[in-house]
Amino acid sequence: MKDLNNRVAGAGSGIGRALAVALAEKGCRLALSDVNETGLAETAAGCSGAEVRTYTLDVSDRDAIYAHAEQVAKEFGQVNLVINNAGVALSASVREMTDEDLKWVMDIDFWGVAHGTRAFLPHQIASGDGHVVNISSVFGLIGVPKQSAYNAAKFAVRGFTESLRQEMKLEKQPVAVSCVHPGGIRTNIANAARMGKSENAEAQRKGFDKLAMTTPDKAANIIVRGILKDESRILVGPDAWGIDALNRVLGSAYQPLVERFSRKNLYV
Repeated sequence: MKDLNNRVAGAGSGIGRALAVALAEKGCRLALSDVNETGLAETAAGCSGAEVRTYTLDVSDRDAIYAHAEQVAKEFGQVNLVINNAGVALSASVREMTDEDLKWVMDIDFWGVAHGTRAFLPHQIASGDGHVVNISSVFGLIGVPKQSAYNAAKFAVRGFTESLRQEMKLEKQPVAVSCVHPGGIRTNIANAARMGKSENAEAQRKGFDKLAMTTPDKAANIIVRGILKDESRILVGPDAWGIDALNRVLGSAYQPLVERFSRKNLYV
């Protein structure tokens, strides 16, 4: 995908909102989906000059995703770029988190990505010029205490996406695949996160705000550049680059460093 002019793309809110605006500026035709109708309307309003259609969608609903893919393909005539971006967070230890909370995270953060990819992939292949972009996290690169559910989902997204990229190449399909690993982005995900019983929610959210180094607009620009360069792994933010390097250099020996940081910042 050498340019984005007149391509049909899907994205939602948070980083998705900034991506929608950036893609509109590149000339994309936009199919925007989100579970939040108010936020979705605000995102669409910010994409002036572009062809935009909005769809209310709960990505934890497998059947709804497949129906949505068919609808978008029918209404736009083609689908090129799909960005699976919806995400939620949970801060809780393995011992304290509930089955309900674990399922909530996995249904949205992993199954939403998996079903979104599989539902749209035939349409992207048919377009002759497709690109799948799945949003993982730096927590798809390293494990962090009290993030086991989020880690599980984001590691799963990474493995799923890297496997898909290789399949598309081996099968000579016209679909590029990228996995995105954002560091701390100044979005509302921390404020909307669920917390375990013993968590100090206010302290955790303040801590996240301090660590969020990258604005959504900056993140969107990095992701769009990565798409145009067909990067297999897109690291977003200096913290993402640092964590990736830490993992590459130290391997599993990164864990004592994370434990030391967590003792000061998470066990409060």
